[in-house]
Amino acid sequence: MTTSLSRPDTVPEGRAASHRMPFWVNQRLGLLVLVIALSVLFGVLRPAFLDERLVLFPLLRDVATLTVVALAQMVALSVGHMNLAVGRMAAFGAMFAGLGYDRLGLPMQAGLLLCLGAGAAIGAVTGWLIARTGVSSFVVTLAMDFALLGLVSLLYSALTENAAFTTRPSGIGELRSYSLADICVGPICGSPAVPQIAQFTVLAMLGLGFLYGCTRVGRELLLTGANPAAAELSGIPTGRRVLLAHTLSGLLAALAGFMAAAGTGTFRASIGDDFMLPSFLGAVLGGTLLTGGVVSVLGTLLGTALVGVIRKGLDLLGVGLESLNIYLGCVLLLALSADRIRSVVSYRKVVRST
Repeated sequence: MTTSLSRPDTVPEGRAASHRMPFWVNQRLGLLVLVIALSVLFGVLRPAFLDERLVLFPLLRDVATLTVVALAQMVALSVGHMNLAVGRMAAFGAMFAGLGYDRLGLPMQAGLLLCLGAGAAIGAVTGWLIARTGVSSFVVTLAMDFALLGLVSLLYSALTENAAFTTRPSGIGELRSYSLADICVGPICGSPAVPQIAQFTVLAMLGLGFLYGCTRVGRELLLTGANPAAAELSGIPTGRRVLLAHTLSGLLAALAGFMAAAGTGTFRASIGDDFMLPSFLGAVLGGTLLTGGVVSVLGTLLGTALVGVIRKGLDLLGVGLESLNIYLGCVLLLALSADRIRSVVSYRKVVRST
């Protein structure tokens, strides 16, 4: 779903169907077509791309994790901010889960709650600093990124021998290796390509979809991002909404850190090192505006899926890591250009209809 407030690129309610945007402007439809087309193309060029267990299962597991990362960035972008510390917050939250498993012997669910609490807490601190000081989110989250980089590394060095927590509670191995094929209703079983860890992504998407689409708080978050001055004059507690957005961003980042750790089987300081670019790619490709006020939960999933398909397909074609990063950077630039074109086309469509 795409949730937005009134902007030049949205058509006013009550307009005739003839005044709606042309179907090719629909960003989510374009992403879906691209994901399907590229999947078919890579499947033709490299038939191994369509192997359910060896390729599609780890691909969808990565997409599930990176979608949550992109949702963490999307929440911050919804209020016109950005979270440059999203990867370090993931490592920070995962560290607490690993500590709980290794030193306290916690069950998997309790460690997950501890992880989410740590992520929400560091996100709340970040949001409080931004709201109280008025300093740009870019500066505050960049400083938080460096602070957490040193703190997490220091704590891992002090608390572990190999810079990693390796204790695995009951159930975490299943999250890593089990698919929907292990869930059956009578003779009908799920797909072996879909990992069970994707359940966390589905829950996160449903929660955010309800927040932004059905609640007053969600609308206030979007209004804060679209026009902070107008939101303040309307009586919206913009400081609290900024605090809430960054708290949710930290919580989702920690969830992504837990999912990444479950996927690899270890809790280590390097979790989240490669989360920065995918967090922006998924959100921006999906239709979330960098300036705030517009989010797309489903679009974020499709944007992340597109990046995952491109990454895996090029990897199977033998493209090196350096070249792959260049291609992904070009995809982000094209996404920003396409978003600008979409805004211009939509604005002209609205002007002609008035």
